[in-house]
Parts: sequence; structure tokens; C-alpha cells
Amino acid sequence: MDAQQLLLLAVPAAFIAFGLGWLAARVDIKHLIEGSKSLPRSYFRGLNFLLNEQPDRAIDSFIEAVQGDPETVELHFTLGAMFRRRGETERAIRIHQSLLDRADLAQADRDKALLELGRDFLKAGMFDRAEDAFQKLRGSSVEAEALRDLLDIFEIEKEWVKAIDCARELEMRAGADMTGRIAHYHCELAQFAIMQSRFDEAGREISAAFAAMRHSVRAGILAGELALAAGDVEDAIAAWAALGRQNPHHVALVAEKLMAAYKRLGRDDDGLRMLEGSLAQSASYDVLVIVARETLAREGADAAFALLLRELRRSPTLIGLEQLVQARFAQMPADLAGELDIVKTLLHHQTRRLSRYVCTRCGFKSSRHHWHCPGCRNWDSYPPRRAEELDITS
Repeated sequence: MDAQQLLLLAVPAAFIAFGLGWLAARVDIKHLIEGSKSLPRSYFRGLNFLLNEQPDRAIDSFIEAVQGDPETVELHFTLGAMFRRRGETERAIRIHQSLLDRADLAQADRDKALLELGRDFLKAGMFDRAEDAFQKLRGSSVEAEALRDLLDIFEIEKEWVKAIDCARELEMRAGADMTGRIAHYHCELAQFAIMQSRFDEAGREISAAFAAMRHSVRAGILAGELALAAGDVEDAIAAWAALGRQNPHHVALVAEKLMAAYKRLGRDDDGLRMLEGSLAQSASYDVLVIVARETLAREGADAAFALLLRELRRSPTLIGLEQLVQARFAQMPADLAGELDIVKTLLHHQTRRLSRYVCTRCGFKSSRHHWHCPGCRNWDSYPPRRAEELDITS
């Protein structure tokens, strides 16, 4: 430890007490000090400006410090990341750009500075400039990181063809397993093609998704949706039946469409039997609701109530109890139904929260299932079960 560091450590306790609260939330000073072998005067001026909430003047001092002492480059990276994390992207850009303006910067540091600058642009929503920065890092020491950031841009902008190419490049250059993502990118293209009634194109993309990931659940669901959109109801049923055999939990995501497809063919009983089999294999609120509804229509309230009671004993949930109360409500005389209506209302308020889907990575809740989390942007992080079902089965 040199004399200047000793001097810094000897600062009066009152000054330290004033500054540490600010610094603890913003800069790991110990890390910065230990990362520098020599600390120029401008470095201390910069610290003083930070302590006094003058970040722009602090940046000027730190830029001066790095010009006089290349050993303080790491300080710039730490401060730039700090400003970006706080959403102060203009300051982060200024810091990283000042590094790139140096002619004597080592190549490894230059690569890192450009990577961080690209991330500043990305955080600021300047996607074109971010993409340009990451593209320039091909073949560099940080190529894999740049490709991952580039992939983030393509996902945000829904440029799925570019995302596929980038993911494949990551597989080749970094050995990353991108099969799941590539399958999803093809599914995104297929879904859009189905919406545009471009059925041949959709079929090719679904095949490509299966080629990337043999048992892709999403591709299986889309195969049924494509067949249904093209008017081939039998093929739609076959696709979803195959999905049920391979991934029984995911039948919940297509149960309503599957029952509707059977009804279009006048095969209501076959549809009900299939969903009953799925329910026996894998308890599911979504499947239970449909089976109970169809049982009520065919066999009456007593049969529907017995079914719900049996399933509630097997898998006790409040959302299952709500269905049971509704079935009992249908059996009751009008003068008694009013009393039960209070219970129905209370249950509904509780089950609204419990019947949402939940991301297993970040906890983001949604009323519908997502393949790509809107919160943390992870893929396949939403199980096909509702929040309360996950609590019961975990």
C-alpha cells in the first residue's frame, strides 16, 4: 500500500461517516483503490466531487486521472457500469467514450470499452448504435459477450431471422447451447406467418423448430394451430394429442382449442374422454374447468359436483374449491343461493391472484402464459400451471 492510499485511509472519522453512506450504494471504493497502484491528485478530486453529488465534475477529474495514469482504466469501467446501472446513460457513454479516445489504450481494454459503450447505448434504447458497437467486436477478445448482447437487441426488435443467425454463431464460436432459443425464434416466425395466412411458410418454420429441438412443446402447439387455420381439424387434433403424450402438463395450454376441435367434428364425447384421460394423468385447473363444464352439460350438476369433489380431494386448491362452489350453486334453490353467493365472491377475489401464471426466474405474474417472460426476458420460464398449482406440487 503506497503513501497516498495510507493518507486516504487516515481521513478523519467524521469525513468517512459523511461519505460512506453515499459511496456504499454507488462505488466499491476499496475495490477501486486496490485496483490502482498509483492514485493521481485528479483521482482524489473526482472522489470529492462524487461525495458532493457533482458527478459531471467527477467524470472530468477521472478522465484527467486516466490520461495521466493508465493504471486507473479499471476505475473508468467501474464508474461507467455504476452510472449505467443507475440509468445515467449519458454519463456512462461519456466515460467509456473517453477511454476509446485514448490512442495508447491496450487492445484488450479497447475491446472492453467498446463492449461497455455498446451496453450503454442498449440501456439508453439506442439500438442502432449498440448494434454497430457489438458488430465491430467480432473476432475480438469479448466476441462471445458482444454476440449475446447483439442477440438481446434482435429479440427486443423481434428480428427473428437475425436472431437465428446470431444464435448459431454463438453455438459455433462460444459452444453455447442455443437449441431452445433457435426453436423459439422459428416458432415466432411461424406464428406470424399463420396470422398472415402464409401456411406453407408457417409449416417450414415449424419444421425448422422441430429440427432445432425435437420435442419443442411450442412447435407442437403451433402445428395444431396451423392445421386448424388451414381447415384440417383432424390433423390439429392429432398434433395436440401427440403433444399430450409427450408433455402431459402442457395439454392445459391447448385444452380449450382441443375440445372445440372435437366439437367441430361432432365428436364431443371423444374430446371429453381425451381430456378426462389427461386430467387423470396430470392434475390441471384449466383441464378440470373444461371437463367439469362438459360433464355439467351432459350429465347434470350432481355429476359435475362429484367430479370436482374428487379432484379437489386429489389436488386441494382454492381455485378448485371455487369451481366446486359454483357447481353446488347450480344445484341450490334460489332462496339459498344468495347466501352462497357471498362465499363465491370472496373466493373469486382470492383465486384471481392465485390463478395467474408465474415466471420461475423473476416471479413476474401474468393472466396468460408466456414463452418469453416480459419481465426478465428469459425463455421457457413459465410453467403451464397456475401459481397455486405450483405451490401445491412444489
